[in-house]
Amino acid sequence: MAFFQNIIRVCRQHRQALFRLAAVLCLYGAFAAVFIRPGSGAEPLSAQMLPAQTGLGGGYLENDGGEGQLGQGWSMEAGMLEPESFSKPRMLLYSNYAIQKGDIIGELAENFGLNQDTLISINNIKNTRLIQIGQVLRVPNQDGIMYTVKRGDTLDSIAEKHSSDPEAIRLANELFSNAAVSGKAIFIPGARLDWVERQEINGDLFIWPASGYITSSYGYRRWPFGGSNVRQFHSGIDIGAPMGAPVRAAMSGRVSAVGWDNALGNYVAISHHSGYRTMYGHLSAVRVKSGAYVGTGERIGDVGSTGMSTGPHLHFTVYKNGVTVNPRSLMK
Repeated sequence: MAFFQNIIRVCRQHRQALFRLAAVLCLYGAFAAVFIRPGSGAEPLSAQMLPAQTGLGGGYLENDGGEGQLGQGWSMEAGMLEPESFSKPRMLLYSNYAIQKGDIIGELAENFGLNQDTLISINNIKNTRLIQIGQVLRVPNQDGIMYTVKRGDTLDSIAEKHSSDPEAIRLANELFSNAAVSGKAIFIPGARLDWVERQEINGDLFIWPASGYITSSYGYRRWPFGGSNVRQFHSGIDIGAPMGAPVRAAMSGRVSAVGWDNALGNYVAISHHSGYRTMYGHLSAVRVKSGAYVGTGERIGDVGSTGMSTGPHLHFTVYKNGVTVNPRSLMK
């Protein structure tokens, strides 16, 4: 009994020191749990093996011994996927996103870590300026575009055409063979849209051919040379501008025609990429010859009022495969 009484007396006399010792032991336990690797013989982590920010919850970035160089491999904990797997072919998966006020396709794509071609193609967007608030987009887990298989296509030929990989196409679409079924839409990982198609969809295909303002839009309008009840389809847009102002090629191409028309007066026609052709009418002067190649923005004539015209302006028409389209939806 006297032994225990002595122990109690000693503890009371040195209780502050005992509290300090207990605190030190607790801190050491916490330190060991965080900084000592399990199963490694209680070896402390060195500066060459610190937790890495992988986006997957951690892991260890090993140094290969080279000064200032990252290691060759990643050791991931808890069965996590290795980062290399993100660049490997994988199955196509989607999430959904509802368009918010102020959203722009280019910025959305950047936020999702994709290129805008991917969002445009996956969601079959024909005009990015017309996306609506609340419209739900499908957001894939990888870059690429949709492609409708044509007769005679194979996975190898499709992959070669789009700089992709047959195995990546097969895995993304969960195909069980290398056969390509004509008429079926498939996803091509890593593929991009044609430049002209992208510019067309974004409404950035053509520059303004003259500096001014639209005096008459594309579509049906009252005939300016007849009665008030006479309506006529206007195949282009009229851009009001001062007499003699520069008229410039809206996109690079080859001059396919230069001449005179009773309605258009002096005109220039230019053939472009992907079936596009542009027409510039009512010119006071023509500055190019048929067959010449012109660059975007190159001066091809001057604003005038020749032909059937009510004043100085440029009549600008755009054809796609021989059919007129609204120029305004394709202009920057």
